[in-house]
Parts: sequence; C-alpha cells; structure tokens
Amino acid sequence: MAQALSLARLALGQVSPNPAVGAVIVKDGAIVGQGYTQPPGGDHAEIVALIESGARARGSALYVTLEPCAHQGRTPPCIDSIIAAGVAEVHIATLDDNPLVAGKGKKGLEKAGIGVKVGEEEDKARQLNEAYFKFIKTGLPFVIAKYAMSLDGKIATRQGDSHWISGEEARHIVHQMRHMSDAVMVGINTALADDPRLTARLGHGQGGVCHCQPLRVVVDSKGDLPPDAAMFGEPGKTLLVLGKELATEDEAAYRKAGAEVLVVPGRKGMVDLKGLLGHLGKRGITSLMVEGGGGILGSLFDTELVDKVVCFIAPTIIGGAKARVPVGGQGVATMAEALRLHRATINQVGEDVMVSGYLKE
Repeated sequence: MAQALSLARLALGQVSPNPAVGAVIVKDGAIVGQGYTQPPGGDHAEIVALIESGARARGSALYVTLEPCAHQGRTPPCIDSIIAAGVAEVHIATLDDNPLVAGKGKKGLEKAGIGVKVGEEEDKARQLNEAYFKFIKTGLPFVIAKYAMSLDGKIATRQGDSHWISGEEARHIVHQMRHMSDAVMVGINTALADDPRLTARLGHGQGGVCHCQPLRVVVDSKGDLPPDAAMFGEPGKTLLVLGKELATEDEAAYRKAGAEVLVVPGRKGMVDLKGLLGHLGKRGITSLMVEGGGGILGSLFDTELVDKVVCFIAPTIIGGAKARVPVGGQGVATMAEALRLHRATINQVGEDVMVSGYLKE
C-alpha cells in the first residue's frame, strides 16, 4: 500500500476533479502491475495497473488507495475490469465519499466473490486526497494558506523587500506544493510588490518549469495589475478576479495579455471571496494554494475559508513597525477567539522551520 500511495502522489494536481489514486497488483510476492490516475478522460489507476499486469492479474492481490468506482463516468466502472481480470483479493485504503461510489465498489467486488479488505493506511490515503473529499462534500476547493515569515513575524521589510525570506529547500517545497495544486492565488498587493510568476518549477534555480501548471488567480478589486506583469509571459492560464466591471479597453488589454477576466462583486467594491471559491469549484478546481499577501489571507481567515496552513519560519529578524505581516484583516478581539491549528506538524527544512496544520478537526 505504501507503493500505491507513492504512485497516487504523482497524480496530485494533474487529474482534478477526479481523485489521485495509486494501484499496485501483486502476485507470488512480486509486483506485476502498477499505475496511477491519468488526466480526466484517461484510465483510472486500477486500469493502468491491470493493463500492465495482463494475464498475470488472475489470482493476484490488488492494492488501491481509494475504493474502485462502480459507476459509468467518462470511463467504464473499474470493478467490472477487476472482476473480469480474475483478481482474487482487493485491499482498499479508504472508501470513497462520492455518493456515486460510497461503498458500492466494495459491495460489487464482494458480490463477485472477491475478498475485500479496507483500512490499511487509511489516514494517509484520506490526507492525500483531502482536497477531493472536501470538494465532493461541498463543491468548494480545499484552501491552503501558505506564507514564509521571519522569526519576528514579518513577510517583507518596511520597504517591501521579501527576496528571499525562506531558504532554497523551503522554496523547493513550495514549488512541489504548486505542482500538486489546481490553482494558486495572490492578492493585488503581492502581485504589484513581487511581480511573481506563480509557476511550478521543480528543478533548482530558475529552470525546470513544469508542463502542467496550476491556474494562476489574482484578486484585483480595481484592475490595478499591469498587463505586462511577469505571470502573463509564463505557461499556463491566469484568471484576473475583479470586484467591478472595467472599461472595455482595459478589459481588452488584459485579454490581449492572455488573462481571463472574472467579476465577482462583493461589499464596498471588493471581491466576494466565497463567491470566487464557488466559481472555482464549478470549474473543477479542488485545491487552492493562497500565497498572500496579508490582506487576502486576512480576509480568508476572517471569513473562515481556510482549511490548512503551511508556514515557513526563517531564523532572521526584520523588525520595523511598518514591515508587512503575513495575516491582516480584522482579526479576533480576544485570545479565546484566536484560531488554533489542529494536527499540527513541525519539520526542519534546511535552516527554516515548517509548521503546518488544519483549522478544523
């Protein structure tokens, strides 16, 4: 099952709105077939593994990270292929919360006389697909608030310099996170101050730009992002989200630069963030990583839209009362109201410390 989980991770960020699944077929103590979910319309993990194993699948054991589907979608039901291949037993890490599956795959396999075991590495399997499980239940993407800060809680100097607070190892992890996310989002202040590319680059340095890029989302209430921003020259798509309609010529300039323009009006001319998440969900975006700045993160925390926090803390002191902080917004009035992370983990990443956890149990 550990190998199946490793395979499933290769599909993260590449197969939404489908779940990322890994499958391994074992016979006589050896792996005879393995695979992971292909992009929408392609084969599911079980089918990839069955094709590789061929006739050797008869009498084998299948290890799969998520319950095989029992319904007709873009592809036929996986359980039909498993049964036809003569698989003897199926080990399922976790059942699928999707109402179209939800135990039906397990029952279908058992009805065909196949032995089914559920629960091996279940916690890891559910965490791996945490975005999918939220999306299935709510129709909204799983929101990760990511930021890097100094030891005194600053994300930039008083003059706005933020390159680089975290070290190379931490930045490499961030690129991995982007690669595994369906979309990355920043507010207009960060877009103006840093002119970020918001691409996933898995190679060290400036190279290694991934072929499949997350959707770039910029929350820009008034339309202040320059049409020559660096991200417009990068591979992938950019969604510019406005709080009000623009003049025809201004919107045309953004479209010419390659941006898609979306208006999601909220209070006082700002973008309605919950409405934006609903729109992203309808597009099949299951995971959204928000990279700042303090204004957009503060609004997301204030409206309880954040699911997970990933914070990199660098052993540096910036100081300055006017230096930028990672989370703005209204905040809470008392410590009793302060948001606390659940299932928090702390890891050393180079010289930095990575703290991650969840806002809900």
